[in-house]
Amino acid sequence: MEKKLRLLLVDDEENILSALRRSLRKEPYEIETATSAKEAADKFYEKPFDIVVSDFKMPGTNGLEFLKWIRENYPDTIRIMLTGQADLEVAAEAINEGEIYRFFLKPWDDEELRLSLRLASEHLRLEREHRKLLDQLEKAKNLIDSLEKEYPGITKVKKDEEGRIILDDTEEE
Repeated sequence: MEKKLRLLLVDDEENILSALRRSLRKEPYEIETATSAKEAADKFYEKPFDIVVSDFKMPGTNGLEFLKWIRENYPDTIRIMLTGQADLEVAAEAINEGEIYRFFLKPWDDEELRLSLRLASEHLRLEREHRKLLDQLEKAKNLIDSLEKEYPGITKVKKDEEGRIILDDTEEE
């Protein structure tokens, strides 16, 4: 059984956090909330999250600065931004500098949010699987290289006219 992804919801308004939680209550996430970037960062120090959904306008550090911090310190975390303002400049900056996965305007569509989180989860799963396979490939390559050093020519395979592997190249008389 696959473990639940950790999802952090960050907004300075408790009613928004409650609405997000309600919207996601049947989804397979371990959900935590924070009402400020500082509180959210503290939670990251305890145990990193897989996905973060953060508001843009918050007192202290705004959501974009927080998402940039996450990108720099936890680059594997998927970042999603919520905002009450339809500001294209903010959206472009968030996408370019925070490298966010999605940008949602308040009020958001619950189904669209759930679908985006599912897609983000699948994206994360595929990235992790990709890294795992690359790691296995690198280990196999290193093993082959070390075997070739120890037994020169071991990786050279000889085949007969029909494509069958020749195990011993000594001629029978």
